[in-house]
Amino acid sequence: MPLACASPTRPDSTAGAEPRAEAKMAAGGFSDLREKLQSMSPHAASDGKTRKRRHRDSDSDECEHSDDSAELREREAERVRSSVLQRSVFGPHECVRIEQRIDEVVASGEAGLYREHTVDRAPLRNKYFFGEGYTYGAQLEKRGPGQERLYRKGEVDEIPEWVHELVIRPLVSAGLIPDGFVDSAVINDYQPGGCIVSHVDPLHIFARPIVSVSFFSDSALCFGCRFQFKPIRVSEPVFVLPVRRGSVTVLSGYAADDITHCIRPQDIKERRAVIILRKTRPDAPRLDADGPLNSPSQRPAPLKAKRSHRKAAPDAAHRPRVLEMDKEENRRPSVSQLRRRSGENYWRRERGAEHGRHRDSSGRKVKMRRH
Repeated sequence: MPLACASPTRPDSTAGAEPRAEAKMAAGGFSDLREKLQSMSPHAASDGKTRKRRHRDSDSDECEHSDDSAELREREAERVRSSVLQRSVFGPHECVRIEQRIDEVVASGEAGLYREHTVDRAPLRNKYFFGEGYTYGAQLEKRGPGQERLYRKGEVDEIPEWVHELVIRPLVSAGLIPDGFVDSAVINDYQPGGCIVSHVDPLHIFARPIVSVSFFSDSALCFGCRFQFKPIRVSEPVFVLPVRRGSVTVLSGYAADDITHCIRPQDIKERRAVIILRKTRPDAPRLDADGPLNSPSQRPAPLKAKRSHRKAAPDAAHRPRVLEMDKEENRRPSVSQLRRRSGENYWRRERGAEHGRHRDSSGRKVKMRRH
């Protein structure tokens, strides 16, 4: 029965109360008690407008929203798919030759034979810049896209001749890149569980396309992910691109400029390396040229070898990674430890009060025996 209707069998006092309640609701601008209750909901904002609820009011709304999201994601995935070119160029024999050369690069880096900015180390992932290197991430004085800067000329080693001979020339012959296009080659060497967070290759630094060649093992390149840390977690990607050993991936258009790409920890199940070939823009900004330039003869001290090429356990890539920052966090007392300590302090205070209560009439302390 509607709230505004009154039953003729109700007592007069109740019937008289209803008009008063209706008048009160009318004074507040409400014609229905349900509206008033909704306005008093904790979800309502102070200005009277309803805030967005965590859950939708009906299953039909939720399904409609999910369908819309799925349609948008599929449309975005199609845009990524249409702007990615993949081709298998390097067979097993060519892969073995190139992988041997990558091992030589790793050994030279650990021996300290490269210039300071050639090698960039991170947990479970090392980068080797050749031809051109640039500042990014924590190296930036000002954080954010557009703040990246090329190093000054001569601060990273030149592109090795074997990269030109074994990698770049076959790609030119296959018509994937024009001759003379590449002036920057980066080798990313991943260990099992390694990753690189979502990013867009700096538009003001590099021309398009972005070309990468994969070695050692198969993996996947993911688009549209979001990373969270402590422990590391990755959201569902918009599009997952399988990347096979010996394959070439060319990113341009939407895939290169308008959506982030990343390597997730769960997609690196065994050692993997990728050679990224790019061309820097002629107007790309560089670091201040007034500072002292490191001499090519200046080499960093040899680094202690700390790498392992053993295969990971079958579920290793799916377990949360524990980085140094996580270890530091774990050294701090947990909530349960703080509660336990708080409880201990409480009993110490109670014991002290108990000592105070055990005094004789002269005020002399009475010795307590521990049990």
